[in-house]
Formats: sequence, C-alpha cells, structure tokens
Amino acid sequence: MTKVLFIRAEWDDEAGVWVATSDDVPGLATEADTLEALSAKLDRMIPELLEANGYPNGAEIPFELLARKFSVARRALA
Repeated sequence: MTKVLFIRAEWDDEAGVWVATSDDVPGLATEADTLEALSAKLDRMIPELLEANGYPNGAEIPFELLARKFSVARRALA
C-alpha cells in the first residue's frame, strides 16, 4: 500500500486564503480562496513536486488534507 501524504491547511485571516504546507511533500507551499480550490491545486502540484524531488513514480498519490480555522462566535446582546 502507498503511503498517504499528510497536508495541512490553515486559514490566514489577514490574507483571506487557505494556506497548505506539508512535511511529506518537499517544497509544498500554496494558497487558495476556498478549500475546494486548494484541493484542486494540490491535485496538480503534489505529483509535480514529488517528481521534481525524485520520488518513485506511481499512478495514484493518496493524500489527506486536514484543515484548521480559528474563529470566535459572538452572542447577540439582549
């Protein structure tokens, strides 16, 4: 079984984008407005970065995208 690559995505509130990085994919650092757009970018970038770094070829490259966003909810004052 092929190793599942772990990708972290964190919301950058100041920039208004999701930022993805990974210890499993050398050189991976990208951003997108939505998680869907970020996932689509990763579908293209991960194989390219792995090939550039000499990782073994394979038809499929499984990855897990873990997203984290810090928020504060506020109560309506009565």
